[in-house]
Amino acid sequence: MENIKLAIQLILAFGIYNVWIINYTKGSKYRGGKSTNMSEEFEAYGFKSWFMKIIGFSKLTLATLLIAGIWFPYLVEPSAFLIGTLMVGALFAHLKINDPFVKSIPALIMLILCSTLIIL
Repeated sequence: MENIKLAIQLILAFGIYNVWIINYTKGSKYRGGKSTNMSEEFEAYGFKSWFMKIIGFSKLTLATLLIAGIWFPYLVEPSAFLIGTLMVGALFAHLKINDPFVKSIPALIMLILCSTLIIL
């Protein structure tokens, strides 16, 4: 069971790092609206750039806390809960602009993984 939790922590953390660092300026079929990078995606949702920075900082910090949770297990559940909360927000953002369901799949998967971490 501990190996499953560890795998989920790493998948979540590296998934967030991938989106917010590696692919920040790149397009994806999962980006909201017709955006080709993170800034355009947040514009498509009607959010200000300062909000994007807060969300990005929060997600990267929480992903780092999931990694730290390998050595400090008490960090895992609160981090997973907060990431899950942000994923619920992401799902509502996709709904807000009437994105097709496929664009919500990554946020939904992340929410399921966060929920699984909390339950295990």
